[in-house]
Amino acid sequence: MLNEFINLTSENIANEHLCCIIRSKKPSPGVEAKRAWLSERIKEGHVFRKLNAKATVFIEYAPLEMAWTPIVGDNYYYIYCLWVLGEYKGKSYGTALMDYCIEDANENGKSGICMLGAKKQKNWLSNQAFAKKYGFEVVDSTEDGYELLALSFDGTTPKFTERAKKQQIDNQELTIYYSMQCPFILQKIDEIKQYSETNNIAVSLIQIDSLKKAKELPCVFNNWGAFYKGQFETVNLLDVGLVEKILKK
Repeated sequence: MLNEFINLTSENIANEHLCCIIRSKKPSPGVEAKRAWLSERIKEGHVFRKLNAKATVFIEYAPLEMAWTPIVGDNYYYIYCLWVLGEYKGKSYGTALMDYCIEDANENGKSGICMLGAKKQKNWLSNQAFAKKYGFEVVDSTEDGYELLALSFDGTTPKFTERAKKQQIDNQELTIYYSMQCPFILQKIDEIKQYSETNNIAVSLIQIDSLKKAKELPCVFNNWGAFYKGQFETVNLLDVGLVEKILKK
């Protein structure tokens, strides 16, 4: 099975399929934005390992110190995504990908691996029940139900930054923080821009375009964080229907 996977590198990333569900004969702006973002992150130790096929079967992780998330800790890996969808489910691909990450962490002397979760599984977060089968445990949490899961090899644990745990901002209008880590983000941002302009709704869209900004975020964050009336709403990417639901609060 190992021969079925490849890691993206600076040499092959321009021509490799990036595994998400977007299917288009024409170049997708979101996919190309992700490709550009990922090209820079690979230089920083970011790992994107995928099935050698046009399929949604991949894991994406990075050294926590370089991961664009307001989580801090020493010598950990942070998993952004682990996905196996469609006809590829039930073939042990998820197991192979997680095993690879754990082996990589051990070979590089890491203290452990962590990922973002929640008491109730969120649509845009990797399956935390699967991770817990490997021994991932909750090591930090927010009052609104988000959790930091970690598989510790040496007893140390990472944590959310104190600012992220507050999950509050002064801005009262719909506010969305986002990065280009996910190929779907550009499409969602464009939809929300058009909706807000058509309906004369004030929206603040804040692109996180540096590691520093990501570590200083006022909320838990994998690649997206939405607020309304100063309160954190979700890490789930929003479509127009979900925006309307939030605005009715």
